[in-house]
Amino acid sequence: MSDSQPLDAAIVKTLSAVTTATITTILLKKGLRNVWMRGARPLKAGQPRLVGRAFTLRFVPAREDLATPESWSSPISTRAAIEAMPPGCIAVADAMGITDAGIFGDILCARMQKKGVAALITDGVVRDVAGVLGTGLPVWCQGGAAPPSVAGLTFVAWQQPIGCGGVAVFPDDVVVVDDDGAVLIPAALLDEVLAQAPEQERMEAWIMSEVEKGTKLPGLYPMNAETKARYEASKKG
Repeated sequence: MSDSQPLDAAIVKTLSAVTTATITTILLKKGLRNVWMRGARPLKAGQPRLVGRAFTLRFVPAREDLATPESWSSPISTRAAIEAMPPGCIAVADAMGITDAGIFGDILCARMQKKGVAALITDGVVRDVAGVLGTGLPVWCQGGAAPPSVAGLTFVAWQQPIGCGGVAVFPDDVVVVDDDGAVLIPAALLDEVLAQAPEQERMEAWIMSEVEKGTKLPGLYPMNAETKARYEASKKG
């Protein structure tokens, strides 16, 4: 099981100023179309944009001899996985889109918050929603359900490759979450995204200012040669 390495503070600062929409555009230009995790929606409106290394958790369909309350005391358990989570990571759980069994409740989320975990993302649901919200741990998921995880899922591993919301997630990939959902940045492409993202945000902010002035979209978005020249001149002014 791979150890998750913390992100440099400068990387977190840069990506915290970049929307997930911008990141998907940059990755699309690199040929990556499948980086947005389906079903991972903010549990609470107004959660901050967060950035962190992915700490992966994997569930498989429930099997009656394995998915039992007794399994919570096993060395391979969600409890053990939480204790292995480093500060600043984003926990990404593959729940196979199952929405009738909550993977974590308020007690487990409270422990994650105490350990400094940045957020929880899953294509499944949580339970004890009011309590989870009370812990202050930011969560992106499909909502809530009363039954515990073992009612529909078997926990099998952490820090292994998973699929969450139809996206392949590997330990050490970078995840950014905001109001639009959760987006994956492959670890190998992190430097390229960091190099391009601030300029993409700057350019789109300038385009928006032009729209507010009444400029027509053709030739502005996307830019033609004349508009690009005006934009470059604006950066020198």
